[in-house]
Amino acid sequence: MARKGLIQREKKRQKLEQKYHLIRQSSKKEISKVPSLSEKWEIYRKLQSPPRNSAATRLHRRCFATGRPRANYRDFGLSGHILREMVHACLLPGATRSSW
Repeated sequence: MARKGLIQREKKRQKLEQKYHLIRQSSKKEISKVPSLSEKWEIYRKLQSPPRNSAATRLHRRCFATGRPRANYRDFGLSGHILREMVHACLLPGATRSSW
């Protein structure tokens, strides 16, 4: 189980990313439309003004059940060992189990 503080920090990053998403997206579109280099630099400066944690690259997927940040499967939102346990317990319909 992940520490609760780390999970809360990740939720805070998600809220920040949603808040500044449109601002970042619009300024990135402006960069592609502007021909002069000096104007592009101005827009890049605007892109640097929002908080760092509002960038989408700062987000990290976590396991829905345990909060584990590694070995997550996007389709299920679970980490590998939790997914395997649930498949063996027949809790995920349509998933086949394998033993190795």
